[in-house]
Amino acid sequence: GGTACVVTGQPFDTAKVKMQTFPNMYKGLVDCFVKTYKQVGFRGFYKGTTPALLANIAENSVLFMCYGFCQQIVRRIVGVDRKTKLSDLQNAAAGSFASAFATLVLCPTELVKCRLQAMHEMQLSGKIIQGHNTVWSVVKGVIQKDGPLGFYRGLSSTLLREVPGYFFFFGGYELSRTFFASGRSKDDLGPIPLLLSGGFGGSCLWIAVYPVDCVKSRIQVLSMAGKQAGFMGTFVTVVRTEGVLALYSGLTPTMIRAFLANGALFLAYEYSRKLMMKQIDSH
Repeated sequence: GGTACVVTGQPFDTAKVKMQTFPNMYKGLVDCFVKTYKQVGFRGFYKGTTPALLANIAENSVLFMCYGFCQQIVRRIVGVDRKTKLSDLQNAAAGSFASAFATLVLCPTELVKCRLQAMHEMQLSGKIIQGHNTVWSVVKGVIQKDGPLGFYRGLSSTLLREVPGYFFFFGGYELSRTFFASGRSKDDLGPIPLLLSGGFGGSCLWIAVYPVDCVKSRIQVLSMAGKQAGFMGTFVTVVRTEGVLALYSGLTPTMIRAFLANGALFLAYEYSRKLMMKQIDSH
């Protein structure tokens, strides 16, 4: 599921990070795509793909594993049997709990991904003299400068994004599946309803938490050039100097990516889960 998500949405994610971190460099999504292609070529859209794959595979593996555990915790809290189907709201709460665990594996890999994606802009703006263009050089730079804890820059803003965001993510997904099922079992839905439900869940997540993600990207990228303020400091600085709309820079590629990538994520997740369950049942 995580692999399908990255392959589908990486170019739009790259544009999102560039526009969030350097909003004055680009007039919009098309301008960002054209300039990136002219300056770095097609491979520029896939900068940070390796850590993005690691981030998404690790995050979604932990997320969906913990989602199952958290569903059982929710069942205990509300006092129902282990096999009772949860409501859409209860599933949303379970997804929100699960995201807190996923954040611990996501934050380090996402920091490396964001830095690779915005490396060219950091050099253009003069914030750094020479960029590190490989995953290993970025990892080595973080360890040398800040030690292992340097990978957790932006952890608080990642948590602020993930916990409420995944409430809307799983809530939107389950509500949409309920709508398409129309009284039938949600497990019997075909690929198109699953794609649309995943896309709707992803859109709900990003609409709800986009300004938080914008602050997170700035902290993780700009901390390359030296000490960066925390979440509230960065948030206040952006609003004062650039205005509230700066927090929504890169929203267009994010919404396109959210629908496509999360549709692919849930489709791959549901079908791979069914395949694995069949394998288990046959043994």
